[in-house]
Amino acid sequence: MSNQFSRTELLIGKDGIKKLQSSKVVIFGIGGVGSFVVESLARAGIGKFILVDNDTVALSNLNRQLIATYETIGKSKVEVAKTRILSINPNAQVEVYEEFFTPESKEIFDKTADYIVDCIDTVTSKIELIIRANKLNIPIISSMGTGNKLDPTKFEITDIYKTSICPLAKVMRKELRNRGIKKLKVLYSKEEPIKQERTAQEQLKKEENSNKKQIPGSISFVPSVAGLIIAGEVVKDILEE
Repeated sequence: MSNQFSRTELLIGKDGIKKLQSSKVVIFGIGGVGSFVVESLARAGIGKFILVDNDTVALSNLNRQLIATYETIGKSKVEVAKTRILSINPNAQVEVYEEFFTPESKEIFDKTADYIVDCIDTVTSKIELIIRANKLNIPIISSMGTGNKLDPTKFEITDIYKTSICPLAKVMRKELRNRGIKKLKVLYSKEEPIKQERTAQEQLKKEENSNKKQIPGSISFVPSVAGLIIAGEVVKDILEE
């Protein structure tokens, strides 16, 4: 009998569907990359989600974030994502944490999590998340920088110590090496970051009242592709366990 996962079942079989439905995935950061991770995993049949993000949808998110529409501006990103997951699969279980994850954060996940996806921007938060995942022996994949990029075909999955070019990956390699972490699956781009015009950057900072050193440029088809690739890796890894 046909159901919403019939076409997926043709690829991975009934046992594969059951495995995905019984799996719990934790996604940190529901932005340009994370929102597409959530979407793809929901449509693939993942049955349990934990979503973590303290932000609300802003006008500037409309150019790249799946959850961003004029109707959702000002709403909690995790709540919007939860509503979308349940509109795709009403049987899914979705737990949300509207908070900014830091080394001081209380435990959000435990050994019952099957996979963790890191789509956080802040290095200290990424490091802490990776350390906690390693302590609990939970598989984790971490997204490196997708800003200031225009070529989505340059993304690839590899180990953090095999990366190059990406400025964020360079910092992560150093920090992880200092902490004795010997491996980490990441998504990164081999594309050289596009340099921005200083006047345009300063004008945007002024308009957005931003204290950031630099606001990264972004476009619809780059972080979205990154999210889809990550979701595919998560599903494949879970099925292969």
